[in-house]
Amino acid sequence: MSPTVQELQNAIRVATGRFEREIKASFTKEELQAICEALGVDGSEAGQSSTPQMRRLIRAHVGIAESPEAADDSTFRKADLQAIADGVGASFES
Repeated sequence: MSPTVQELQNAIRVATGRFEREIKASFTKEELQAICEALGVDGSEAGQSSTPQMRRLIRAHVGIAESPEAADDSTFRKADLQAIADGVGASFES
């Protein structure tokens, strides 16, 4: 059985040194910064970036988009989360 969106988000949180959440919640700016760090996204690109800019950088880095400019800046969908989880080496229990 495939993991839920919340399970994927929590696996990514744990893989980046954050705490799991019991309720469904989008990533905070700090969590997005931790994901950028775990993926090795250039600090000068992600350092003081806005939340939408960090989403674009993450999507480009894990191969969802060709470049940050071409990437969507909306909240992550399940397929996005699966690619990000693979990128940060997240594991989850099914």
